[in-house]
Amino acid sequence: MKAAAITMVHKDYWALRQWYRHYSNALGAENLFVVAHGPDPVVQEICPAASVITIPRDRLQGFDHWRGRLLNGIQRGLLEIYDWVIRTDADELICVDPQLWSSLPKMLAAQEASAIFALGVNVFAPDGASGSPLYDGVFSGHYSKAWAVRQPHDLRRHGVQVRPRRLAEFPYCMPRGVYLAHLKFANRQAATEMADIRTEVAGAEGTGTPGKAWKQAHQEMAAQFAALAALPLSPWEKAEAAAWDALQSPVRDEGISVLRSKSLRFDSRVHLPDWFPPRGD
Repeated sequence: MKAAAITMVHKDYWALRQWYRHYSNALGAENLFVVAHGPDPVVQEICPAASVITIPRDRLQGFDHWRGRLLNGIQRGLLEIYDWVIRTDADELICVDPQLWSSLPKMLAAQEASAIFALGVNVFAPDGASGSPLYDGVFSGHYSKAWAVRQPHDLRRHGVQVRPRRLAEFPYCMPRGVYLAHLKFANRQAATEMADIRTEVAGAEGTGTPGKAWKQAHQEMAAQFAALAALPLSPWEKAEAAAWDALQSPVRDEGISVLRSKSLRFDSRVHLPDWFPPRGD
């Protein structure tokens, strides 16, 4: 069983280091593919054994649409060679509970479905004021994304796009003990640097540029940490089971023929297990 992982990145260096380390350990660096949005030698320095594909950064209009088509095309091509293709953003790591799965490849090999979802977890940096070394997490339906395929399905709007006649019966596969760790807020310095970049990009001239969330990136970051502090702490086992159960009735969007997770919000935070990423700087 051979698996590849692909991502696309622009300057998110801390997250890219996590991505490269994580998937190199899981799959082998020679099976990693990074699309660099704009020439950037730092990307190759961070990912020395990965295949780096550089594309021009000369237009941002309609970014989400053409980015999706580009990555879906690369994904389909890689399926000619690989049994599974993993596709996540650079700040998203797929991790497995070592009590349930001995490795990510072995988990993939055990699946019969042709597309897989994972239980999403927003990861927050330790609270330096309290001196706690623990990462906090909040389960997220929005980030319970489709992340791997073994057949040429397009990934779209955090879900999997299938033929309309297959949508009603297409299996929603979210194995227990498989998580998508979203690291946007897992390092405060990196989050601040990326907020600067997102604000700049959102202020570019033209139509089809990122919207309000990017224009107000710093405000969003402050709001996320404030909301986290207000949430009660729940045991990992209890909150994980409740979140997984709540997501087992997916959305089947007939308008675009996409199967996706419900964008549920959960009302507690957890301390992440010691095997959960990120690891190091």
